[in-house]
Amino acid sequence: MDIAALITWVVTALGGFYMLGTWIQRGGIRQQQSGTSRLPAPVVFGHFALAAIGLVVWIIYVVADKNALAWTSFGLLLPVALLGFVMLARWIPVHRGRATAAAPAAATASGTEGAVPAERHFPVAVVLAHGLFAVATLVLVLLTALGIGGH
Repeated sequence: MDIAALITWVVTALGGFYMLGTWIQRGGIRQQQSGTSRLPAPVVFGHFALAAIGLVVWIIYVVADKNALAWTSFGLLLPVALLGFVMLARWIPVHRGRATAAAPAAATASGTEGAVPAERHFPVAVVLAHGLFAVATLVLVLLTALGIGGH
């Protein structure tokens, strides 16, 4: 089960890297100043950093088979999941096209890429797959830490 968790975690990370790259490339960081992007940079990068650290700890767990590392990974995944849900909740209205009325004016004044938030460019399939694989990862890591399914 630990290898299954590793695989789902890596697939989740690939989707996350794609979205992070898209967000940065489409001006997400610059849009923080204008208020166009609804995803705060500290949340985006905090989510990324904690998930990456957790993945490294999980890889070490798979190699070393120390139960404390499995629990550490699970503990790191909890705030990652919380930040992910925060970003999802903030992304849904952007995806539906209901960005705040102030954002277009601010974006135009600051010269950002029109009034389109960077996160509007996330493909729905990638967002859904990222979320589903993340939930699967969380469950598999918990089950492994509990000793269910063996190493």
